[in-house]
Amino acid sequence: MNAGHPQNADQIAYWNGPGGQRWASRQAAQDIVLQPVLDLLIDRAAPKAGERIVDVGCGSGASTNGFATKVGPSGHVFGVDVSGPMLERARQSTPKDAPVTYALADATVYPFDPASFDLLASRFGVMFFADPVVSFANLHKALKPSGRLAFACWQEPRENPFFMAPLQAVYKHVPKLPQLGPEDPGPFSFASEARVNRILGEAGFSGIAMEPCRLEFDVAIGRGIDAAVQSALEIGPASRALEGQPDDLRAAAVTSIREALTPFAKGDAVLLPGAIWIVTARA
Repeated sequence: MNAGHPQNADQIAYWNGPGGQRWASRQAAQDIVLQPVLDLLIDRAAPKAGERIVDVGCGSGASTNGFATKVGPSGHVFGVDVSGPMLERARQSTPKDAPVTYALADATVYPFDPASFDLLASRFGVMFFADPVVSFANLHKALKPSGRLAFACWQEPRENPFFMAPLQAVYKHVPKLPQLGPEDPGPFSFASEARVNRILGEAGFSGIAMEPCRLEFDVAIGRGIDAAVQSALEIGPASRALEGQPDDLRAAAVTSIREALTPFAKGDAVLLPGAIWIVTARA
């Protein structure tokens, strides 16, 4: 990997350490859980055959491959991510003949070919930049003058029981995670409409629109409440809050997670509400 932006060093370390490994190993399940977001994003981004797309924070490649099916053999999708473990998974899951390439790189400083892409897209990959104006200004240079932007990001924590229901259950037993400021890199750093508009405007984008979308996420992926509890223990903020805690506290937390998730069970699905923005803009 080329040197990343120094301010992004903590995120690069996280996504190449146990955190990134966890996401990579949960990739198949997470892609099913988050499929509704990808469907919405692809619909609003409206990729066309033959277009060239940058997929920012492409992770394990679900979004990259989703876009590749739309641009077809005459197009191209360039997936960029800082996480070695997730990109390894992306390369494994991408068909050999797909019009896709990947780069282990920090999009803040990557030397994109200027004015060469039709669409800049991301599913939850843009909220982790330390200085997002610098990052988006670099990405803006990669877009053709006619280019456009479309990405998905989370709304505020209180709108997202998907994250908060398991976490609040765990907080009955263990100390709270360090509080992130509203602009610190993290899942909710793009929750504020005013902030996103300011960042994109300063980076050179126009015609900025933010569409609020409410979704339900089956955290059990059709496998019942046990699978939903296991998911909360393996990935996301509840799992981080439980790291290193003794077995008795973990056992008590598991009981509380189960109690918190049971009201959301419908048959073998466990449907947790979530709220995202689909952000669109023009170069």
